[in-house]
Amino acid sequence: MRPPSVNFGDGPAVLLVAHGSRDPRAAASTRALAAAVAAAHPQWDVHASYLDHAGPRPLEVLATLSALGCRRAIMVPLLLTAAYHGRVDVPAVVADARDAGLAVDVSVAPVLGPVSAALVDALIRRLPPVSLDAVVLAAAGTNDAAARATVEQAAAVLGDRLDRPCRVAYASAAPPTGAEAVTALREAGASRVGVASYFLAPGRLYDAVVASAQSAGAIAAAQPLGDAPELVRLIASRVAAASPVAA
Repeated sequence: MRPPSVNFGDGPAVLLVAHGSRDPRAAASTRALAAAVAAAHPQWDVHASYLDHAGPRPLEVLATLSALGCRRAIMVPLLLTAAYHGRVDVPAVVADARDAGLAVDVSVAPVLGPVSAALVDALIRRLPPVSLDAVVLAAAGTNDAAARATVEQAAAVLGDRLDRPCRVAYASAAPPTGAEAVTALREAGASRVGVASYFLAPGRLYDAVVASAQSAGAIAAAQPLGDAPELVRLIASRVAAASPVAA
């Protein structure tokens, strides 16, 4: 990531906006992803920010960029569904920046989910190198039925790619739990069930759904997507979607 003295004329500021967590592993993972994006695209000034629990907050970064002379920023929500945070919290940051009179023009990229070849490739990359005959796609969970439908869509595509049964499990807000999903797969005849991670970063919810799945017999669990190269490429495509001349 560039120092504050950067010349903003040769590319946009790219602001990655994560949900945020009290778990310090989550912020460390987001910083690693930001560093990977910056290394792949040195023409961009890349920053990490968080909607909750951790800092800096997106508006703080935008205020700093504006004060330093940046006039164009692209916010990339590090979200896998277009649920409440994507539909409400992220647009609210743009409105707050406008209300604060910041000179920087802010564009918002699409969220990273639900399904793309790059995202599915990243999910597969993170799977442990063991033989599996079924997979649970573990996700955080949401009350938003439309967002849950996109997670189901991701599970269907992942299952097709792996040629294995794939069921969704949630850490909170909606059924099934990790244990329930594993049990259903085992009752259908699977004996070697693994967990794929529909999480960008580690944290309490990731730990909970994985532990639940393992309690019912899951034999292996993927790590969160983190700084997977496919995720870096997906972020670049989202930047291009928000500002075609930027990429």
